[in-house]
Amino acid sequence: MLNQEMNVNKFIRLLAVTALAIPPAFADKPELVSGQVVKVDAGRGKVTLKHGPIKSIDMAAMTMPFKVSDASMLQAVKPCDRVRFSVAMVQDELVITQLDVANSNKAKP
Repeated sequence: MLNQEMNVNKFIRLLAVTALAIPPAFADKPELVSGQVVKVDAGRGKVTLKHGPIKSIDMAAMTMPFKVSDASMLQAVKPCDRVRFSVAMVQDELVITQLDVANSNKAKP
């Protein structure tokens, strides 16, 4: 009985730690954000985007560089392209996990 209680306690602690480790902003389907490519730095695996607000992380619209989770994403984009993207927190850094070209050279985000 004591061993079974210890296993239940371990399980409950594991659930609590897991729940705390997943920020609410990223627990559901990733938010797609509109933006425009300003610069592509394939050598560093980064893209600078002028983007609209990212509501899931309470970030205002701005222009900033992001790392990408897969450098091959950068082959599909060039400066001035309109994109939709999603971000995730990876080792305390925002990283683009999805990057899709929308309509090139259209209106601002």
